[in-house]
Amino acid sequence: MLHPAPFTDRDQVVETMISLTHLSNLNRAIVAGRGSAELYQALRQRGFTRIGLPSIFLRKPAFSVGLITVQDMFSEFEMALSQIAPSLGTTAAIAVLIKSNEAGFALKVRKKLEQLGFRIEAGVRCRQGFVMSAYRQDSAQMKRAA
Repeated sequence: MLHPAPFTDRDQVVETMISLTHLSNLNRAIVAGRGSAELYQALRQRGFTRIGLPSIFLRKPAFSVGLITVQDMFSEFEMALSQIAPSLGTTAAIAVLIKSNEAGFALKVRKKLEQLGFRIEAGVRCRQGFVMSAYRQDSAQMKRAA
């Protein structure tokens, strides 16, 4: 009798990020931050093939989902965000795993995402930290709605 593999902390984070961003095999996603290589591998193991890592060659808005993992420093988040922001489309979703227990860290992340036109949708506590998700509003749609 085969037993399913145990559900690890990393599995919980990956499943939460997939769920919050509605990532599917049709989406192109980009991952960044400390632990991005592990996240990349975990997504590939789940059958996601349209996953990329930041590169100087990927500077056009071709990705519909961005995934970031950060540890302790806000500057680490800002660097990861600056690496993927130029590659995200106008209606992209983003999920950020925040492993820091620093008071106000999540609030700083939220404010930075809002400055870039993202609207925070949800936050979920996981064993490895806190996952925050947001969606970018298409500026053309926002202007028409106003």
